[in-house]
Amino acid sequence: LQFHNLFLLVGVQCNGWSVHVPSDVTGELGKMVILPCTFTHPYKTFDRALTAIWRIKEPYNGTVIFKCVSQSNSELCKTAISHKNKYKLLGNPRHKDLSIRVDNLTWSDSERYFCRVELAGDIQDKYESRNGIKLHVIAAPRIINITVSSSKDHTFQARCTAEGEPAPALTWTGPPYSNLSSTSSSSHRVTKELQSLTHDGKYTCTAVNSHGRAEGAVYFYKFRASDSSSFMILIFVLLGIKVVILLVILSFSIFSK
Repeated sequence: LQFHNLFLLVGVQCNGWSVHVPSDVTGELGKMVILPCTFTHPYKTFDRALTAIWRIKEPYNGTVIFKCVSQSNSELCKTAISHKNKYKLLGNPRHKDLSIRVDNLTWSDSERYFCRVELAGDIQDKYESRNGIKLHVIAAPRIINITVSSSKDHTFQARCTAEGEPAPALTWTGPPYSNLSSTSSSSHRVTKELQSLTHDGKYTCTAVNSHGRAEGAVYFYKFRASDSSSFMILIFVLLGIKVVILLVILSFSIFSK
C-alpha cells in the first residue's frame, strides 16, 4: 500500500501516485458544499475495475459515507453507498477526479473527510489521503427560543437561546433591569438569561456573529396585588351588566307570549 500526506492542494508524487485535496473547506448550514479530490496513478492506461471511497473521522478505518464502482473505462462509477443519500459524485474517477457534493449541511457534517481510490489488478493498488479535508459548517445567528418564566421564589426571568457558527454573542435591551444575568454555551448554541425582572415592557434579545445578526422579543407584564380590588370591582360590574341583559331578554319573552 502506498499513502501520502497532503497539504493545501499540493500533492507530492511517490512512484507515480499523488492525491490533491484542500486542507479545509467551508460550507453554510442547510446548503451544499463540494469536497474536491484529484489523484494521479502510475499507469498510462487503466481499464480494470476502479473503486472510489470517501470516509469520515479517520483515514483507513473511518466510517464509509460514499462508495462507487466502475468496472471499465466505458462504465460510469455506480454508487454503492451514499449515507442518507446526501453525497453525490461530481468528478469522474476515470479522469482522476473523486470530488463529491454534500447536500443539506447539518451541524453533524463538521467532520474530517478522506478520499480513497482502489485500482483492481494482480496486486490491488490502494491510495488514500491521510490528512483529509476538514469541513467547517458556518451559519448566521438564529433565535431558536425566547421566553419569560417564574421561579419558586416568585421572581421572573427572561431567557434567550440562539445558534450560529461562530457561536453568537447575545445582548438584551429594553426596560431598566438589574445586572443579574447568566450565560451558558454548548458548541454552536448560546443561552443568556436575565434574572429578577421588575419592569413591564418589551425585552429584545440580539444575536450577532461574523455572518449576520438576528433579533427576538418577549413582552413582560407583571400582575400587581395592589390592583386586585379594582380588578374585582371590574369583574362585578361586568357580571351585573350580564344579569341586567338576561332580565331584559326574559321580560321581553314573557311579554311576547
